[in-house]
Amino acid sequence: MPAPPTRAATQPLAVLFACGFNSVRSPIAAGLFAQLFGRAIYVGSAGVRKGDLDPFAVAVMAEIGVDISRHKPVTFEELDDLEGLNFDLIITLSPEAHHRALELTRVSAADVEYWPTADPTDVDGSREQRLDAYRAVRDQLMSRLRERFARPRPVNE
Repeated sequence: MPAPPTRAATQPLAVLFACGFNSVRSPIAAGLFAQLFGRAIYVGSAGVRKGDLDPFAVAVMAEIGVDISRHKPVTFEELDDLEGLNFDLIITLSPEAHHRALELTRVSAADVEYWPTADPTDVDGSREQRLDAYRAVRDQLMSRLRERFARPRPVNE
């Protein structure tokens, strides 16, 4: 009799993306995730602190047909008050979000994965140079999402 699949081998039912301000990386990741999976898996995003949605993030997502312009940044605490933190996987994109998510696992059964992701707001230069930094983050997150959540192919026995 085969062993039951491990939790890591099964797809989560709800995924939370988290970063520092919930204004760039986590909304981009959540928008990409929703584009890939639709409503098959619930997705949310939160930040350690609350920022303002970054217009460059909105612009690079619009380039690929994903509208995140209505995203309202929230903190972990605000998300907990609004809908609870009932996620079985939290993917953190910054060190501070990772530490905060690990604190949550003291009272939650969520798995936590850390995907170190550069903060494109740190890039100076022309508008195009700055947009390129945001595009790099978007493309890196899309690649990670496709790799992490790829559906396993059946194996011939």
